[in-house]
Amino acid sequence: MEEQILSKSELVQLFEDEVIIDTDKAWLMDGKEIEIVALHDVEPKYLQDVTNAKFYKIIPKEEGRRY
Repeated sequence: MEEQILSKSELVQLFEDEVIIDTDKAWLMDGKEIEIVALHDVEPKYLQDVTNAKFYKIIPKEEGRRY
C-alpha cells in the first residue's frame, strides 16, 4: 500500500463504506494499520480546528500490525 492524499469527503466516504475501520486502538485499511495526517494550507500557529483540513494523507505504518 502506498501513501494516498484524499479530500475530506473522500476520507469520510472510506469510513462510511468501511474501507477504513476504526478499532478504537488503530485505523485499519486492507487489514493493515494506517496513520491519517491532516494537511493544512495555513501555518500551524493559525489553526483553529486541527481536524478540519481540506486534505488528508493516509500513511501505511511500517510493519504495522495485521488484523
